[in-house]
Amino acid sequence: MIPFVILLLGYIIILGGNSMIIFVTLTDPKLKSPMYFFLCHLSFVDMVYTTTTIPKMLAGFLSDVSVISVPGCFLQLFCFHQQTITGHLILTAMAYDRYVAICHPLHYTSIMTRSVQLHLIAGVWGFSTIWPLPSTIIAILRPYCGPNVVKHGWCDMHSVRRLVCADISVDNIAALFFATVSLLIPGLLILTSYVLIGISILRMGAGQRLKAFRTCAAHLTVVSISFTSVCFVNISQRVENFSTEVRIIVAVLYAALTPFLNPVIYSLRNKELQESIRRTLVGFRSATVSATKNVSTVS
Repeated sequence: MIPFVILLLGYIIILGGNSMIIFVTLTDPKLKSPMYFFLCHLSFVDMVYTTTTIPKMLAGFLSDVSVISVPGCFLQLFCFHQQTITGHLILTAMAYDRYVAICHPLHYTSIMTRSVQLHLIAGVWGFSTIWPLPSTIIAILRPYCGPNVVKHGWCDMHSVRRLVCADISVDNIAALFFATVSLLIPGLLILTSYVLIGISILRMGAGQRLKAFRTCAAHLTVVSISFTSVCFVNISQRVENFSTEVRIIVAVLYAALTPFLNPVIYSLRNKELQESIRRTLVGFRSATVSATKNVSTVS
């Protein structure tokens, strides 16, 4: 029951922390910059991403056998990969936002307009929805034979592919191609943004350098954790020396760690967000106390 309690508490914290970020970015007039617009979408992705996998795993802890329907399995497979790609692309859009803010500060407001933000986020969701479709359709059309046991915490592409009763060499090549592109494009764009940011920072004075570093610190930390984790998961799936249990543990840590750390990192690194959360909590407390007094008065 200890793993169940740990996973449940982690899931509650993920939902609570990301819900708070979404709430304050939508309601606080001081948090209307493009960075918070993208952060709101990233928090939403983290919530959907974990909801795709963790509730089913929690249910599995309460029964001897965790069962999922075939359509449900493929839906979970698609949603997991779609949300993974969405998260990485949002981090890419945030990197571009940081690049414009630091390298072109005088033109920032004219470049990062509301229209540009909406076009970027529409491109993110559009690409992330279309890109996993070919691999998912290939998996659906494949013949499967028993035992229909997915040796993983959820229906992952690599684990489901092991159940195919046919040659999967083409599937492996296609999966590797789609996974590489979905990681390589965001990774290269983020790297390019930070190389240009680094060059720009080197030309600044000491005070400006510190301010620019603080601006990028939270995003850079989240990017490092996210991409390192997903690379380690992909390696663990393709190295035969790793046991099934180790692969599952690594995958679960990856699926829960980044969404768990994102609100913590952004809250600790961002004073504006800290102040907004503090004002929101104080407002909730005042409203609760006021409501309690009114009830007592009426009584």
